[in-house]
Amino acid sequence: MKISFHGAAGCVTGSNYLIETDNFSFIVDCGMFQGSKTLKENNYKNFAYNPADVDFALLTHAHIDHTGLLPKLVKHGFNGPVYATAPTVDLLRYLLPDSAHIQEIEVMQKNRRNERKGLEPISPIYDETDAANAIALMKSVERHETFEPVAGCRVTFHNAGHVLGSSFIEIELEDKGKKRKIIFSGDLGEDDKPILNDPDRFSETDFLVVESTYGNRNREKQTKEGRLQQLAEVFKRAEKRGGKIIIPAFALERTQDLLHDILILKKQNKISGIKVVVDSPLATDITKVFLKYPECYDEDATEIMEKMGGLFDHPDFRFTNSVEESKALNHEKRIVIMSASGMCDAGRIKHHLKHNLWNPANTVLFVGYQAEGTLGRLLVEGAKTVRIHGEEVTTGAQIEQITGYSGHADQSGLLKWLSGVKEVRQQIFVVHGEPESADAFAVKLNEELGFRAVAPRMGEVFELLADQPAAAAAAPVAEKVKEAKAPEAVAPAVDSYNLYAQLTLQLADFMRNSKDENIRREKLKKLLAEI
Repeated sequence: MKISFHGAAGCVTGSNYLIETDNFSFIVDCGMFQGSKTLKENNYKNFAYNPADVDFALLTHAHIDHTGLLPKLVKHGFNGPVYATAPTVDLLRYLLPDSAHIQEIEVMQKNRRNERKGLEPISPIYDETDAANAIALMKSVERHETFEPVAGCRVTFHNAGHVLGSSFIEIELEDKGKKRKIIFSGDLGEDDKPILNDPDRFSETDFLVVESTYGNRNREKQTKEGRLQQLAEVFKRAEKRGGKIIIPAFALERTQDLLHDILILKKQNKISGIKVVVDSPLATDITKVFLKYPECYDEDATEIMEKMGGLFDHPDFRFTNSVEESKALNHEKRIVIMSASGMCDAGRIKHHLKHNLWNPANTVLFVGYQAEGTLGRLLVEGAKTVRIHGEEVTTGAQIEQITGYSGHADQSGLLKWLSGVKEVRQQIFVVHGEPESADAFAVKLNEELGFRAVAPRMGEVFELLADQPAAAAAAPVAEKVKEAKAPEAVAPAVDSYNLYAQLTLQLADFMRNSKDENIRREKLKKLLAEI
């Protein structure tokens, strides 16, 4: 019995883990790599295993970095059932076709540029037909109800509190007469998040695969009241400047969380009648899915639903659909525009930033994690000038950030989730974190809490049936996965494309500010010689 790591190992995206026994094999999650261009290039590579040999798939939740390569898996031969909670299945009916559409559009645009450059055309990773084929394989399961996808495998989904339908997955396996239990955390939410119930807990397992997005740091703790107050203050400061509020927000969960909190503030008359526009057809569809599953709401959200007539209903809320409606927002003033993606690496938000980032009257409010190499990360870290759609844009707008909306538990939240665990008999695998975060959390688990933890890297394989002492039971086996890459080649913190963008911006600044032609010429000659 082996586990191998094919994504979210040494990086935050692309979750994909393969379990192999003598009688069957399956994957947990099949995510798309997001972030830097170097990281996204992994999406075009062949799977390190044969998709046709995989018997079934389990999904922790609907986010594209956990599900976005499922259509590619199907395209390359996978034809087994895909198990997920009912909300996850419903969400993916919108998310996967949208992902396919985005890829088709981006490839079409890139091929136009390639044609002008005399380069060969490229193909999308998958298309909408592949997405439909993946959706057709999905089977919904109930939380807390154990089922057997194959003989020798028992699976139970538990609430992870991350997004609607999200789960950590408990798997009991039997192979060669030996039994092992392994739990995959998926992405874990904090307690007291808007709308959703708190994560469930577990008491024991043999192996645990746990996320570490914030494994090396803690955020300032906020009560629900504190979070609402902080949001209200951002709105008040923005209204004094008289411009727009631009909010990069993931279509799934973050948009709904914000609508929920803005509704409360408006009902309490703590913010003005400023109009809120959700400029994302995908977010509109997902909001409708939220309304189908009130059983997932916590007590506060249930009370709001009952007292206010709905979580997302207010005369000041507007949902756009067409491209024309989106473009028309450029001419509106003193509005809130909420648009995807949350890290500003794709979608309509890039257009809104291109048209609004330069204006000091405007505010850009970040409410989620910004991965290395993304436009959002650059802005949060204080970039004065950025490139959007090949053009330089000056950062004139006020950049604000609220950390209380994160969908991920921070280090203390992860430790709180683990505090009730009586026993991890073998090993903890720390995944879904940038190297410094995953490594730090593994050290924390080892040195301070007495667990045996390791942070695997892409392509590593571990034996789960070893009869060695527990401390050595999950040592890497000699076999390595085909096409395994060194950690530094998989997810550099700043890749060559980031450096290229930085270089072009600095060169442009140098040319503007240097008035001496001789100095400009000699500097550029020296640079060209080095290249």
